[in-house]
Amino acid sequence: MSRKGQITPRILEPDVLYHSEIVAKLINRSIMDGKKSAAQKQVYQALEILKKETKSEDILVTLEQALDNIKPKVEVRPRRIGGAVYQVPTPVRGSRQYSLAIRWLINSARAKANKQYHSFGLKLAAELQSALNNEGASISKRTEVERMAEANKAFAHMRW
Repeated sequence: MSRKGQITPRILEPDVLYHSEIVAKLINRSIMDGKKSAAQKQVYQALEILKKETKSEDILVTLEQALDNIKPKVEVRPRRIGGAVYQVPTPVRGSRQYSLAIRWLINSARAKANKQYHSFGLKLAAELQSALNNEGASISKRTEVERMAEANKAFAHMRW
């Protein structure tokens, strides 16, 4: 851990099409091999597919709702006390909630089988749709993390 003081978060420019920082974060997280324009096309394709499926006027509200379903409330963090490492449940900060939600969404979309979905945009749209319905791999990841925190609730008093 750094001892140099507070870290100032970088200011991220909103994306070109929707003028949203969340979409920009989603694009930046889905970049592979440094190809941002390809990631941009895939994310925009996924959002258009989601817009058609949900028949939503504002796709940003729908995306926000899907990410809210994925965001974890508590997580476990290792804390070393007297030679033993305890998994201490702690609440998750707002910025980290979005980071974890986007990371889990992208990873679960990438893990989908290629037989049914031909492009990453289709996989991402399917995962967003399942996140809206509170199901899918990213939702199960969230429930797994929160279940782990619930199981280690006895160590909550060890939090700073």
